[in-house]
Amino acid sequence: MMNVGKIEGCAERVYGYAVNHTFSRDEADELSQEILFTAVRELPRLKDESKFEPWLWGIAANITKSFRRRMGKQRAMYSYDVPNDIFQDEQYSDKAAEQEEEYDRLRTKIAMLSAMYRDIIILYYYDGLSTKQISDKLKIPEGTITWRLSEARKKLKKEYDNMNESALKPVKLIIDIYGNGNYDGKSVPFPSAFINDALSQNILYHCYEKPCSIEELAKLCGVPAYYIEDRMENLVNREAVIEASKGKYQTDFVIWSDKYGIYCEENAEKALLPIMDELLAALANIAREAEEIDFYKAGKNEADLFYLYGCMAFSYASEHYNNLPYPGLQRKYDGYAWRYAGVMETGKHHRIHLCTWNFNSKDYSYTNYLGINGMAFRVMINDAYINACIDILQHGSTEDSDAAACAIRDGYIRKEPDGSFSVMSPAFSKEQKEKFDAIADKYLAPLMPAYSKIVKEFLAGYKKLFPPHLNDDADRVCQNMFRGFYNVLVQYAQRTQKIKMPSPDCVCDVLLLKS
Repeated sequence: MMNVGKIEGCAERVYGYAVNHTFSRDEADELSQEILFTAVRELPRLKDESKFEPWLWGIAANITKSFRRRMGKQRAMYSYDVPNDIFQDEQYSDKAAEQEEEYDRLRTKIAMLSAMYRDIIILYYYDGLSTKQISDKLKIPEGTITWRLSEARKKLKKEYDNMNESALKPVKLIIDIYGNGNYDGKSVPFPSAFINDALSQNILYHCYEKPCSIEELAKLCGVPAYYIEDRMENLVNREAVIEASKGKYQTDFVIWSDKYGIYCEENAEKALLPIMDELLAALANIAREAEEIDFYKAGKNEADLFYLYGCMAFSYASEHYNNLPYPGLQRKYDGYAWRYAGVMETGKHHRIHLCTWNFNSKDYSYTNYLGINGMAFRVMINDAYINACIDILQHGSTEDSDAAACAIRDGYIRKEPDGSFSVMSPAFSKEQKEKFDAIADKYLAPLMPAYSKIVKEFLAGYKKLFPPHLNDDADRVCQNMFRGFYNVLVQYAQRTQKIKMPSPDCVCDVLLLKS
């Protein structure tokens, strides 16, 4: 009589067969178990070992027919625990204990196979691992991984003969958040970390512009539907995806692509051109008078400070003359108010934006203006750094040596040759900031009616690029672009050499001491 271990050795192939003949992972698990368990039960009847393969696949075909009829009628879970009467025949009763042990081993093997077949395509295509790396990760011989990958490809070709041409050529998104929350990216991960696996990124990309069903996403991503179902449940729970209609899902946040940058490049400068020279003249006058304010300039030259004055002036103008709507952020599943934002731009086109890092307390605020052409970048500041900077500005030193050391490392503080410390960010007192705001208003206020009209006309077309259900996100983006048009002005002035480029290591940031 043949050894039952031969059936166990076919478990992988049986599972692949089951995947090809079912509609979900659960069904594949159940069908493969029934085929294998039936084969173990019937094995004593097989006398000719040379007929094992035809015999096994004959059982598989018969079991599959009845299984699919049953599932087609009820679509219910099928229990593959061994029936109580399976060993009633005396021919098999003596071997009941031995066969039950085989069943237990097969159940374990099927469970393992399910996970491995589920993950191998994702590990290879979406996570970009080689077969050697997958072998090391799963602790399985590389030859086995190669065979499973080959079987997975065959299955996909058969199941998705009209698969989207981009399938198995996954896109890569950068997913972040904006808003507020108690995250540090280490002990407390940012929410985006929980939706950042490669397959989730591709699901989010494919259902951004229009709602998609599970089946449509499976074809677009090139993976069986049950992979999509696994990820979709998490994406819905993490509030990254909404069910737009019955069985159709859509990404619930903005994903930036080149189409937004192309629109900006084609329309923004042309729209602002009628008042471009007037705006540049206003900024020159603001810079000239701001130089007379006795604020802490952090050793920056006039050319570098010009960029800071422009950012501060346009921020002031946005606070006082921008009447575009800004819908408030709703609280998410973790209790904080934030929104995801995705990026998959190529870098060839630049949309209008002037991002900021803002840190506020009752005693100070810190702002870092990001995205200005030619400006350098520093890692995000924290409260300890800021407190150390304020101590140095007010007292010449700080008692928090650890914070000072980290701030020196990250470029917020510089240790001078004589052992003293210098803060690298300009700083304004409350009274000095009020003087600056008065100067900014003096020169920008007369231009605001024309400027506001230009921005609104530009944004009317820009908003059409966003999916309709993201209207609130689009409004928030557009409200911020009132200030962001400063970047259009900067790029025009740099290209026409009306202003100097910033120093290579220049960072555009400022501290405001409120008391």
